[in-house]
Amino acid sequence: QVQLVESGEGLVQPGGSLTLSCAASGSIFYSSVMAWYRQAPGKQRELVARISSTGSTTYAESVKGRFTISRDNAKITVYLQMNSLKPEDTAVYYCYADNFMGRFWGKGTRVTVSS
Repeated sequence: QVQLVESGEGLVQPGGSLTLSCAASGSIFYSSVMAWYRQAPGKQRELVARISSTGSTTYAESVKGRFTISRDNAKITVYLQMNSLKPEDTAVYYCYADNFMGRFWGKGTRVTVSS
């Protein structure tokens, strides 16, 4: 079993920045593919960014150049640095882990971009 706990919830103005963190439990974190998804009101959950166990990253087109996903295996934590935030980035952001034990989700953390 893997437990994921997100933090970094906040209200930020357009153009601002915010960093989300996801603390994971379990010694298999280093071998997990980690990702951030988001779900806006009335929309389906979508992939925002993914990072492999070796550090390779992929991003949704809508966040390329603005968001950065990273991981610290020593701290068993994955981060999402979000810059140049737009109102359309408003959503609940979920941490996700995929490894040989299965697929796991955090409970989500809310990001609101509004003036």
